[in-house]
Amino acid sequence: MIEPTPLQVTLETVRFWAIVALLGLGVFFTLVSTIGVLRLPDIYARAHTASQTDTLGAGFALAGVALAFGWQHAAVYTVLLLFFVFITNPTAAHAIARSAAETGVEPILAEEGEPDEATAETEGETR
Repeated sequence: MIEPTPLQVTLETVRFWAIVALLGLGVFFTLVSTIGVLRLPDIYARAHTASQTDTLGAGFALAGVALAFGWQHAAVYTVLLLFFVFITNPTAAHAIARSAAETGVEPILAEEGEPDEATAETEGETR
């Protein structure tokens, strides 16, 4: 049996931790997207956060999967899927927001005379 050289062991260790980091970032951005969709007030803000952070989440996760596959046909398919997600996800969010605007859905905006929660909290502390 041929024993791996120290360089091969080091490269495999770096590859392993790169895969873990990419998958961790993918899970993080997907979690941020989920929280944003649940917490934001209207369709426009929800479409915005879902488009951006979910694209990043899927992008990092698919990059980790492609790195885990190495030089195989499955890695090529994963990269093609990543390209497809980068094209379709923002396009779908734009179509949803445009449809909402065309049907007359108004965005939820703060009134000019009304301070938002963060301003009210900081003003209360200074008095």
